[in-house]
Amino acid sequence: MFGEWPFLDRLDAAADAGFTFVECQFPYEAAADALASRLERNGLAMAMFNTPRGDLSGGDLGFASLPGRFEDLSASVAMAEEYALALGVTRVHLLAGRAPDDDQTRPAYRRSVAWAAERFGEHGIQLLIEPVNARDNPGYFLTDFHVAEALICELGLPNVRLQFDTYHRRACGLGIIDGVKHLLPIIGHIQVSSPPDRGEPDAHDIAFLSRLDALGYKGVVGCEYVPRNGTMEGLAWRQRLNRDQSFP
Repeated sequence: MFGEWPFLDRLDAAADAGFTFVECQFPYEAAADALASRLERNGLAMAMFNTPRGDLSGGDLGFASLPGRFEDLSASVAMAEEYALALGVTRVHLLAGRAPDDDQTRPAYRRSVAWAAERFGEHGIQLLIEPVNARDNPGYFLTDFHVAEALICELGLPNVRLQFDTYHRRACGLGIIDGVKHLLPIIGHIQVSSPPDRGEPDAHDIAFLSRLDALGYKGVVGCEYVPRNGTMEGLAWRQRLNRDQSFP
């Protein structure tokens, strides 16, 4: 959203549109102090962001599942931690990386999640893991909601939580309302967008959003979608909600 504006100016535009929280995938293209200043000026809070993805042209999309790349993982977590502390962010999504699901990558991913959670936990930061659909993300390690749930429950760490994205959930052929009912105790963040093109929330998502209070979710909802005809034009969907949605 707000891709029509330069990066920092998107914060001004979001505030002008009535949002009080923002999120972004990668804040690292701006200096942390510049971001913090712009957030404060607009009365905004940043809900979450991702750890650095690495060299995208070289195929990187995080490092957590990659055996032998702990140094890269450590550097990415350190940078995310620096930005989170500067911006007052308490949730960071740890990118799993592109790797096959095998006997080497599974324990590597488990170790990475536990290690990063311990480091983030020293600062009160919640670590999020997000299953994504394999169709749009070929080669990505974490594509199964059941695997993510099992890992969170197995680790039993208080600051490891699930990032629940309705687009990926639906693309995996799974229900979103039933999913929240079942996974609510481990959900740390929810994002919405609609298939097939990850556009504005459709009627299905709007009905879901309208029921979140009743489902017991009290957190932030991120609109991780690509506006089909411009950001401001696409915000009309907010008028259809049965609850006050103040989160971008």
